[in-house]
Amino acid sequence: MGEIDMATALNTAMEQDDGAEESSVPAVAVENLEKTFGTQKVLNGISFAVDRGQTLAILGRSGTGKSVSLRIIIGLVQPDSGSVRILGQEMTGLNMDEMGEIRKRMGFLFQHAALYDSLTVAENVAFPLDHHRPDLSKSDRDDRVAQLLHEVGMDGHFKKMPSNISGGMQKRVGLARALALEPEILLLDEPTAGLDPISSGEIDELVLKLQREHQMASIVVTHDLHSAKTIANRLALLDKGSVVAEGTFTELQQSDIPFVKEFLKQS
Repeated sequence: MGEIDMATALNTAMEQDDGAEESSVPAVAVENLEKTFGTQKVLNGISFAVDRGQTLAILGRSGTGKSVSLRIIIGLVQPDSGSVRILGQEMTGLNMDEMGEIRKRMGFLFQHAALYDSLTVAENVAFPLDHHRPDLSKSDRDDRVAQLLHEVGMDGHFKKMPSNISGGMQKRVGLARALALEPEILLLDEPTAGLDPISSGEIDELVLKLQREHQMASIVVTHDLHSAKTIANRLALLDKGSVVAEGTFTELQQSDIPFVKEFLKQS
């Protein structure tokens, strides 16, 4: 084998090793996270991990730190202590540029969709592409936007403003925008909040469809136990800033912890 061939083979082997190493670690690993706002301790040493292709639902009453956990994972809030690893990369201590590169590998759906009121549906979905994929031609960008809106069932609504579509449709557009950069991790904050049962069911089915098609790791924060049972492989139940139970819904049903039994009564 010549020198060039040998170098190519070595580089290929190294790339394969890097890929194998990355695929062997959890997509998201949270360890001993603590966070206090003023005198209120919101997170009290929570830990969990999510593998690629897996969905974890984080449940609990209001004020138990569910949404704060997501905001720490994506880097919008800094923990007081603890570790967050995204695809094997420790998030704490990263500068803004490094954090930005990691965030490109994550999609985030805010609780109220957080669409830009002054932009059309299509412009909202194109926003991440405009800012992070300047290499795309206008034609390729428009094709990508059309594909994403088709995936979430929003064909024919490209030119509408967010104020002219329903809450459920806004969530669909938010999902399309979250998927724009082809993330490996999807974070969903109360995806069915404020929706009627029919719209909630449609969002659940959409999340399941996207999960099957894209095989992302997903973390869903919700108070909706029915939704969590529908879309998640595992559930983590928070109380007073701590994970009191984690496992499948069946495993949680078998728990003898009084808070778990009381919470599951809503099912």
